[in-house]
Amino acid sequence: MSLLIKNGKIYQNNILVRKNIFIKLNKITKITSQELKADKVIDAKNNIIIPGLIDPHVHFREPGLTNKEDFLTGSMAAAAGGITTFLDMPNTSPPTINLQLLEEKRRLAKKSIVDYGFHFGSTKDNIAEIKKAKDVASVKVYMDFTTGDMKLEEYAALKKIFSCNKTVTVHAENDNVPKAIELIQNSNNDLYLAHISSRRDLHNCRKEKIKNDVFVEVAPHHLFLTKKDIDELGSYAEMKPSLKSKKDQDALWEGIKNGKVDTIATDHAPHTKEEKLDPNYPFGVPGCETMLPLLLNSLNEKRIELKKIIQLCCENPVKIFKIKDKGFIKEGFYADLTIIDLNLEKEVKNQELFTKCRWSPFDGWKLKGWPVTTIVNGNIIFENGKINNIAAKEVQYNGNIQKRIY
Repeated sequence: MSLLIKNGKIYQNNILVRKNIFIKLNKITKITSQELKADKVIDAKNNIIIPGLIDPHVHFREPGLTNKEDFLTGSMAAAAGGITTFLDMPNTSPPTINLQLLEEKRRLAKKSIVDYGFHFGSTKDNIAEIKKAKDVASVKVYMDFTTGDMKLEEYAALKKIFSCNKTVTVHAENDNVPKAIELIQNSNNDLYLAHISSRRDLHNCRKEKIKNDVFVEVAPHHLFLTKKDIDELGSYAEMKPSLKSKKDQDALWEGIKNGKVDTIATDHAPHTKEEKLDPNYPFGVPGCETMLPLLLNSLNEKRIELKKIIQLCCENPVKIFKIKDKGFIKEGFYADLTIIDLNLEKEVKNQELFTKCRWSPFDGWKLKGWPVTTIVNGNIIFENGKINNIAAKEVQYNGNIQKRIY
């Protein structure tokens, strides 16, 4: 089936231009000013069309923790948030630390309605499995505590892991940030520092130039909440890394402005309300449905440019993780597209969320600018608040993409 999106605006050569997008066999086949005939037509109504967001950091909790989320509900939340591809983290139950568990996760993810990929987990004893793992975005190393008890401290094991995969994604805080940078310099590989949350850690990420590519990710909860919000939200504002001060938050925004930050990712980490109300509550918050609206609201407030949102949420994740034919609106690329209405004003409401946990730390926030249509592989997956359950697929990787982006 062919699809035409007409009366939309896209970025070409850094300016917004009115174009029609013709889609056939999952791909963008023509970007034109002409109105071509198609089996189905979407009128974008002068709204902006951006590449579908690539979220390189989610925890969709499958297998083992499906009371919190699963690949279907998590992907529904992603689609509602304009996200067309996600990369899932390995700290499930059991964790994704060998080939058998990776293949099991691949089987489970087939229910996803947006495209997907995986990070592979690390332990002090699974070096051989890491070396054998194929078609994964990266190997994930937990140098600090988080859900799943996968923290690694043994220097010898860390050194081996940092040397055996082309991209190493790390949860590192405080003194572990320079330690991770030191470890990657013993290899020819690249380092992706997840959810950097403080000005000290951001400074340490960019303190010195090294031969390796070092990429910095920040998360929406650190951009829009501070530790003062814990007074009102309690455990619903507790995550790892924790919320920081207003000065730390300002440093992250400055890092976005000056190019020190490479990606914005949700770190979608849902838990049930019952778990969050327990005295021994787990850490983490959902975020797939609110990241893009929060950023579009900031665009309306002139805090960030749309080009920067596209760069950090679409283009850079593709370059860093070498994802094939995504992240850009180009002929021959997959038709993964998000139509946004910058004038639409809505309130975040827990009861309207698609995530299985059905809560957000941003409940009650009124935001201007929302995704209204999400298209994955040429299929309309989210439109007018409704989900279409059409199975998506695993991403492919392209080893020839040039990754250096700063």
